[in-house]
Amino acid sequence: MRTLNIAATGLSAQQTNVDVISHNLANMTTTGYKQQRAEFDDLIYQDLRRTGTLTTNQNNILPVGVQIGLGVNTAAISRNTEQGTVQATENPLDIAVQGRGYFQVLLPDGSLSYTRDGTFKLSPEGILVTREGYQVEPAITVPQDALSVSISPIGAVEVMIQGQPQAQEVGRLELATFINPNGLQAIGNNLFIESTASGPPILGVPGEQGVGTMLQGYLENSNVNPVEEITQLIVAQRAYEMNTKVLTAADEMLQSLNQSV
Repeated sequence: MRTLNIAATGLSAQQTNVDVISHNLANMTTTGYKQQRAEFDDLIYQDLRRTGTLTTNQNNILPVGVQIGLGVNTAAISRNTEQGTVQATENPLDIAVQGRGYFQVLLPDGSLSYTRDGTFKLSPEGILVTREGYQVEPAITVPQDALSVSISPIGAVEVMIQGQPQAQEVGRLELATFINPNGLQAIGNNLFIESTASGPPILGVPGEQGVGTMLQGYLENSNVNPVEEITQLIVAQRAYEMNTKVLTAADEMLQSLNQSV
């Protein structure tokens, strides 16, 4: 019976759906996290009578055929890159991106990764780093005797040093944008890496040519809507239950067939 296999694909799809929803809910408070959504396709069809075939010698054409679908398949898990709300932290090294763009982070192997999480710290050498100690690019070094750090909306990092009347610029932060940010590959720790689907990074100055600006002392919250996720979870649960009932019905039909033989 095709029904058993079809229902099995439905169960598998809804399990994936629940996995994605649970991942969203688990990251409701993760800085810069972007909501994910499972997307599905119907599987290949079996043609028992093909539409458009000739039915008689008089060239009569079959107007409607007989096609039976074979279930559902997980097609993609897309990411919603919509801006999350920003929250004040009063920490001068916390930076939120308003608009398009990702911070650049140098990985231990020398490659670059990208993040929306602006929870930055200072290393023992005064270098701006992530929570994991990865260096933010371009490298920014804050002098040991700096009294304060100021980061402008366009990424200019300035420090006040005791005995000097004016702030000194120690570097500028850049943002990377992508043609298809949905194509970035997540590697954990709020980091993404470039992929063939995302296209190469396009470096830009914050506030210019559609690139977002920086907001010091703020962090971007997750864009997960808990009410929407709970609603989707209920829908997925009901769909899973319906597929289990299909399995039960198919099993009862097979039992009836066996008993009648």
